[in-house]
Amino acid sequence: MRVMIIGGTSGIGLALGAHYAARGAQLALCGRDPRRLDGHALDRHPHVSRYGFDIRDADDLRRAITDFGRDGLDLLIVVAGQYADAAGLAAQPELGPRLVQTNIAGLVDAFDIAAELMRRQGHGQLVAVASIAGLLKDYPGNSLYSASKRAAIAICDSYRKALAPFGIAVTTLVPGYVDTARLRELNGGDAGAKPWLQSEADAVKHMSAAIDRRAARCVFPWQLHLLVRLFNCLPNWLRGLRGK
Repeated sequence: MRVMIIGGTSGIGLALGAHYAARGAQLALCGRDPRRLDGHALDRHPHVSRYGFDIRDADDLRRAITDFGRDGLDLLIVVAGQYADAAGLAAQPELGPRLVQTNIAGLVDAFDIAAELMRRQGHGQLVAVASIAGLLKDYPGNSLYSASKRAAIAICDSYRKALAPFGIAVTTLVPGYVDTARLRELNGGDAGAKPWLQSEADAVKHMSAAIDRRAARCVFPWQLHLLVRLFNCLPNWLRGLRGK
């Protein structure tokens, strides 16, 4: 099995990489700085290749997917994403376009390039890691991050319909809070206050199981999913109070 993970040098992407390496996959781990793998258990693993690029750079993206995929590509997982809250965007407005280019345009480019290869070989699976924030309906004060993840979920739905006739599956992974180093960093070093926080190991179990069964969508944990669905039932003006 040949697996490429974009955003695979840290966090949940790296945890997924360890899972597939343990299963004997030929693995490509991609990130903006592949040196982050230095000293990791997958460093110098005989079945692991490293690629360094930014998903916003379509040329570098195509070179990496084409290079690793020359011997076939069974599974592409796009984990790469960018987060910015309202305060960050107010202080650095340039983060807004960068977030959109990463979370939306980069995902489309990666899916396009990999789908072209998979159509030629006659099989494959595309996977995107979105966020449960993307299930929030739009409302006054809703964040750009949520909007970008809502778009990512819709993109996956569109590619799933377009690629089904070619035997290519598209799986959308929609997790809640996962206890990664990045989430802890965004929360002052401790993400323990986040509701229904899950470990990386538990998240990988959910994600890998959904990928194995070629599920269309996997949302977890169910408790947070239920809370989001209830929140979406509130009137717009009431939901808008959340951001105030």
